[in-house]
Amino acid sequence: MLPFFCYSSRQIFIIEVFNMTTHDRVRQQLHTLETLLREHRHWRQDAPQAHLFTSTQPFFMDTMEPLEWLQWVLIPRMHTLLDNAQPLPEAFAVAPYYEMALAADHPQREAILAVLQDLDALFARDKS
Repeated sequence: MLPFFCYSSRQIFIIEVFNMTTHDRVRQQLHTLETLLREHRHWRQDAPQAHLFTSTQPFFMDTMEPLEWLQWVLIPRMHTLLDNAQPLPEAFAVAPYYEMALAADHPQREAILAVLQDLDALFARDKS
């Protein structure tokens, strides 16, 4: 019998995560973020109007709500990079903006921030 079969399911999971590339981990965090937004009804079916995407402000803060930007800009753009095996951004940190942009009493604030901080950490880890 192969030693692989002797491991518990928890150890197998750790091995699988350990072998994931940065691209895999980023994709996993994007899926986690999308799931969180969907579960808490922050995911919209109808895209914002086209002119709202022409903003030159960071996070489109003059045309979109913070959670809209995650759904309609960050998640699709990152998936496009991943799907096309493009290099990921070198300077990347979205959690600090969301620490300010999400109200302190927002019911999912801590959960959203945790996912975004984990996403940011992947880019910080990739540099070291």
